[in-house]
Amino acid sequence: MARWIRHYLLAVQFFTRIPITGALAQWVGFSPAMLQRSLVHLPGVGWLVGAACAAVFGLLWWLLPPVAAAPWVAAIASTAFGIGLTGAFHEDGLADLTDGLGGSYDRERALDIMKDSRIGSFGAVALVLVLLAKVALLALLAQALDDWSVLAALWLGHVWSRWMPLFVTWRMPHVGDTLRSKSKPIATDIGLSGLAVGTAWCLLALVLAYGLWPALPWGWGVPGALLGGAAVMWRLRQRLQGFTGDGLGAVQQLGEVGFYLGLAIGLPAAA
Repeated sequence: MARWIRHYLLAVQFFTRIPITGALAQWVGFSPAMLQRSLVHLPGVGWLVGAACAAVFGLLWWLLPPVAAAPWVAAIASTAFGIGLTGAFHEDGLADLTDGLGGSYDRERALDIMKDSRIGSFGAVALVLVLLAKVALLALLAQALDDWSVLAALWLGHVWSRWMPLFVTWRMPHVGDTLRSKSKPIATDIGLSGLAVGTAWCLLALVLAYGLWPALPWGWGVPGALLGGAAVMWRLRQRLQGFTGDGLGAVQQLGEVGFYLGLAIGLPAAA
């Protein structure tokens, strides 16, 4: 159990801006092997990030006057908070991948473009559209549900959107500049056992959400997250014949949008 906790805290340190310092950092420790094993706890990091974003959403929604614009303000604030909490880790990957794939049809040239820290027109457009989609879908869900279950939807979206990156690392090879890559230190084959750990994080979250709000169409949100991530995975296989750290960020972002969209589409069927 102690080793499991250390791996989880290392994942929190790697994927967020939450400080793990002092005596706690010494207890957690670090090694390349530990960092590789920490990847399987990515959905567990989603538990933490999603809960924090849901808390911001819920607090603002409670403080604001009960008008139609209130969910939009809460959605913008929670999305911005999540970006700050993760250091725009996944959003940066989405922008870089879109710049690379949009900037050239040549595989090697696309990989070179993705290394450029400057954001291009393709990346900027993709980032704006995805952020707008997340904010709009969260506001829609809040208005359609008209209760606190939107917080569970926000939380679960963060958890399930982080499952497909594990599947991608399990099924595809890492490509690109291995020396400067953000993902290479953790991009080794996680194996079925590692995928099972990440799946357990997701299934436990789903059980909790279903237990609290059984009437919500969770069965639409989860496939939406998987399809959103799978669309990016298909593009990575087609264009790059493998994944990069930027690709994993894009998988998470499209998975999150897919979860909210699937849930919204499923609401009329559940009514």
